[in-house]
Amino acid sequence: MNWWSRYAEHATAVAPSLLSADFADLGRDVARMESAGADLFHLDVMDGQFVPNLTFGPLVVAAVRRRTALQLDAHLMVSRPERHLAAFARAGADAITVHIEAVPDPGAALAEIGSLGVRRGLSLNPGTPLDAVLPWLDRVDLVLVMSVQPGAGGQSFQPAALDKLRGLTARRAADGLGFAISIDGGVNDATAPACRGAGADILVAGSYLFGAADPAAAIAALR
Repeated sequence: MNWWSRYAEHATAVAPSLLSADFADLGRDVARMESAGADLFHLDVMDGQFVPNLTFGPLVVAAVRRRTALQLDAHLMVSRPERHLAAFARAGADAITVHIEAVPDPGAALAEIGSLGVRRGLSLNPGTPLDAVLPWLDRVDLVLVMSVQPGAGGQSFQPAALDKLRGLTARRAADGLGFAISIDGGVNDATAPACRGAGADILVAGSYLFGAADPAAAIAALR
């Protein structure tokens, strides 16, 4: 049993990515997704260096924290994320996910996240082999598989990510580990069944959910 399933209401969790929200009315969109049945929120933090785009920092995470009691996963798509971990923990993140490509010492970064009292997440880009994260699986609470190149919403799903999900699922079972498996990028009602079948516990979706006329129906379709 992984950390998410210990308290989750749903076998497959849905995490709206706030990158696709209306930032002119962020509180409204947070409330709308929570009312529609979201399980947690995914917050994409971009620094304009690790990825081309620039989004937001701890102040926005703190603002979202004031609007919801749901879990918040701060996904740091930033260079040298170890400089910012404490700030995001103070802002109210329940999990902090860093990229294996961005940390020179993954073990030290994960240890620091854990010392801050939040869940330890590790992510890998589409071009990064699964082997890169395997040595750290006994030190994480969450592995986030990117099924698009990080940095922008609305991209098409890359099916090669399914092999990584299957690999993580097999390794977790073989080693008796307890991390959750999440996938982010191009997740919608057409791609979600394959993600679930490959072992994803958490489905991160942005434009599919925020563009839906009926978010509750869209969330149900992902599950």
